[in-house]
Amino acid sequence: MSEIRLDILYDHIGDDRIAKLVEAFYPKVYADPYLSPLFEGDIQEIMRKQRMFLTQFLGGPPLYSQEFGPPAMKERHLPFEITPKRAECWLLCMGEAFKETGLNKLPAGEAFFIRLRKVAGIMVNS
Repeated sequence: MSEIRLDILYDHIGDDRIAKLVEAFYPKVYADPYLSPLFEGDIQEIMRKQRMFLTQFLGGPPLYSQEFGPPAMKERHLPFEITPKRAECWLLCMGEAFKETGLNKLPAGEAFFIRLRKVAGIMVNS
């Protein structure tokens, strides 16, 4: 199997699967007692921003940057207490959403999850 370039994961995953992933992910986050306190506000807007970010993160159009400026996710998350436990819970919710959407069975999905695992570690600030 040939290796998938990380900058074009979007071409292998696409808008529909990103939308399904976000739709599967956020109910899990809101149900998690460690994560739910971090996610206040309009779930639809939070999901919209996540779809835009993931599109850009995977090498698709820079939708997030066009509306909000550079992602700078670590800085944007500094107001929130991101502990190692919360990062672990976030990854567990994401892993469940990957399974629910079938992303875990795609080579591009595997590469995507590896990138998310790195991001989760970088976000820890407490």
